[in-house]
Amino acid sequence: MFERSIPEWLRHPPAAAARKPGARAFAALSAVEAMIRGMLLSVFPLAMYAALGDAGRVSVVYFGVGVLSLCVGLLLPWVNRAVPRRWLYSIGAGFYVAGCGFGALGGGFVIAALLSCTLATVTCFICLNAYVLDYVSKHDLGRTETLRMFYSALSWTAGPVTGVALMNLWAPAPFLVAGCCALLQLAVFWWLRLGNGKLIQKARGPAPNPLAFLARFFAQPRLIAGWLFAVLRSCGWWGYIVYLPIYAIEAGLPQGLGGMLVSVTNGFLFTTPLMLRWVQRHSVRMAVRTGFLFAALGFLLASVSPLPVVTVAVLFGASAFLVLLDVSGGLPFLMAVKPSERTEMAAVYSSFRDVSGIMTPGIGAVVLLIAPIQGVFAAVGVGLFGMFLLAARLHPRLGQARTRLA
Repeated sequence: MFERSIPEWLRHPPAAAARKPGARAFAALSAVEAMIRGMLLSVFPLAMYAALGDAGRVSVVYFGVGVLSLCVGLLLPWVNRAVPRRWLYSIGAGFYVAGCGFGALGGGFVIAALLSCTLATVTCFICLNAYVLDYVSKHDLGRTETLRMFYSALSWTAGPVTGVALMNLWAPAPFLVAGCCALLQLAVFWWLRLGNGKLIQKARGPAPNPLAFLARFFAQPRLIAGWLFAVLRSCGWWGYIVYLPIYAIEAGLPQGLGGMLVSVTNGFLFTTPLMLRWVQRHSVRMAVRTGFLFAALGFLLASVSPLPVVTVAVLFGASAFLVLLDVSGGLPFLMAVKPSERTEMAAVYSSFRDVSGIMTPGIGAVVLLIAPIQGVFAAVGVGLFGMFLLAARLHPRLGQARTRLA
């Protein structure tokens, strides 16, 4: 109530406008968060498997966490009406700290750690995407996304293998290091002074139902297609990051192989500027179709390979095209978002993580009842190939700069 009585020129003074956050600010914040997620990326599947002792049980836990995270993510726009965005982001970072504390305790607390870190990811992701949509123009979204991944490349590359190495030395170690990174993330966020985001216009009526924006989402086919691309791309990463390490253990391969391969794969993030140039030279449609086609072929080949080494190799090859999808796969959605629906559609977009976190372990749990883990790879491959077909409906010149008339 008091904040509304403050004049607009005091809440958003000219000096603050001069400090308008840009692509590098968002990239720096993403890089710090990547330290946490990269460190725990390959640790969680191993810790969960050690605590539960069965791939099927691991899938069930991931499924339950995904359902809860999806519900929380869809309600965040409503929560944001009562809680300013800067505090929501801070709460998200606090979830990371709590999750790392639970993880350090080990045993059954690993489940609470996974839940806390998942809620942290969805909260920070929604807030950060809303900030990006506030301050970055539509034509600079590709550069911003690429810069965010490039800045995070070192964390994603070194984090997984470092986390597994620390886990082998002392089980709580990776969680303690990640907890320190979470505190750093919170400090960087407040140092950047992003505030509550860009004020678009004063509300003209009462706040709508918190889930009413879902109707607007389903009324826009371009948003639905863009969201599906994000969901299936994330399913591909689930199959690679979660099930590949478990497959390696059950196939008699070294326990640290999964973490090492994830680290090497994330090294492809250093090539994202080159990938962006390729996307800009051709089109978003070609990039999305290429990524989904070759990623699908990799997973499908892995599902029928009789040799574990070949299975791992083709999955590693498929992961390079998942990185290409990280560069281009989110652009169809972000380019279609209306300015008046930034926060709500950022929440919808972020739900791809939770939906993939429900779909992949949910389908995986069913598949594992009748088939080995390679059956999960087959299911992921079929889904990726479906997105290759759907991407044919994208505009041929989506993402290309408009040519000026002479």
